[in-house]
Amino acid sequence: MITLHHCHQSRSMRVLWLLNELGVDFELRIHPFDKSLRAPEYLTVSPAGRVPALEMDGEVLFESGAILQVLCARFPEAGLGRSPEDPDWPEWLVWLHFAETLSQHLAALTQQHIVIYEDHMRSSVVMKLEAARAAKCLDTIEGRLSTPIENRDNLLTSGFSAADIAVGQAVYMARHFVRLDPWPEVSKWYERITARPAFQASLPPDGAEILYARDFYEAWNG
Repeated sequence: MITLHHCHQSRSMRVLWLLNELGVDFELRIHPFDKSLRAPEYLTVSPAGRVPALEMDGEVLFESGAILQVLCARFPEAGLGRSPEDPDWPEWLVWLHFAETLSQHLAALTQQHIVIYEDHMRSSVVMKLEAARAAKCLDTIEGRLSTPIENRDNLLTSGFSAADIAVGQAVYMARHFVRLDPWPEVSKWYERITARPAFQASLPPDGAEILYARDFYEAWNG
């Protein structure tokens, strides 16, 4: 049995999306995004007190990029991974882990806008700097999707993969802090991949406790 430890609107969403794409049976354990992740019982699952954590085949895995790689190797018939013999394997790895490059800036923005409650502790400089860094990541994705290759509908020429899932979920979070209008190819790609039923099934259900209460967070000017 596969068990995913998950918080809504966090990095664990990319693992949930992949599991839904794979169509495998799994149990979903939802945790609040709070100090309970530091509880001793959860630390036995995820030593850093973070999500995702995945229990499978008697092992416990953490780190979303590693979990995506393991799941793709465990279920190769879904075609969402790439093997070392595949010409797209290096690019698959690059884009799979590029999601974390973007996500680190989004984590900083989430902390500034949401986790920090007192205005005097927030920094408008950090907010603007991290938003600009996230925008540079979107420039990178735009450049990839703008490459003049026939049927460039996904990050890889060979089609939709876990790389699209990882980066797509990071863009899902980025939209709370950076508007996608300046990146037309990213916008079209994001619209395509998030129309997939597996992505829709990974969204928080109505009434769920969510991390982002607003659709968009403007930089604070205090």
